[in-house]
Amino acid sequence: MDLQPSRMPKTLSSDDIQQFREAMRRVAENAFATRGAQGVTMRELAKELGCSAMTPYRYFRDKEEILAMVRAAAFNRFAARLEAAAQNAPATDHSVVSEAYVAFALDEPHAYRLMFDQTPQQAGYPELAAASQRAWRLLGAHFERLVAAGILEGDPQLIGYAYWASLHGFTMLALANQLPLPEAQQSATVDDAANANHAPTREAVFAQIRRMLWRGALPQRG
Repeated sequence: MDLQPSRMPKTLSSDDIQQFREAMRRVAENAFATRGAQGVTMRELAKELGCSAMTPYRYFRDKEEILAMVRAAAFNRFAARLEAAAQNAPATDHSVVSEAYVAFALDEPHAYRLMFDQTPQQAGYPELAAASQRAWRLLGAHFERLVAAGILEGDPQLIGYAYWASLHGFTMLALANQLPLPEAQQSATVDDAANANHAPTREAVFAQIRRMLWRGALPQRG
């Protein structure tokens, strides 16, 4: 059998693999977030990436592995944002991590939705499991520090779950532009049609978080 060098598959370097996987991550993140995992095929991803239909199979077993990679990368970026916020803020500042949480979602809405809107698929994908656990370990440690410092009162694990449930719902409302406008952004007339298309500023969203999400866990004084 005469194998012409030009017809032999290219030996992929680690850089080749990393570059292709990163390009696929960007394309797939948008596709999964806008069309849903069930609405995306490997052939469509290959077409959007500008390669042959079979090329992705040199790098991934199937679509589920691509989705796991996309979600793991999102969780790692999310955790890195929270870690940076926690490290650069005073230990007694209870709002900085929540603001970093929402800021990530506002900056990367596709990634945020994929992190939480997909059915958990961590079994068989250790990188995804590790990335998810990294984020939750940071949140858990954050609440343990706040309770230990007397900033919050209660079981840190229960506070953490309640906080996340509230903050996640709050964040999804922000992404859907369903939060009420603060008075400073409201126009003089209630029926101003243009006002209906406005969303609260990022600063207004953070201010609402500070007012609404922390009161129940703050120690009762006096």
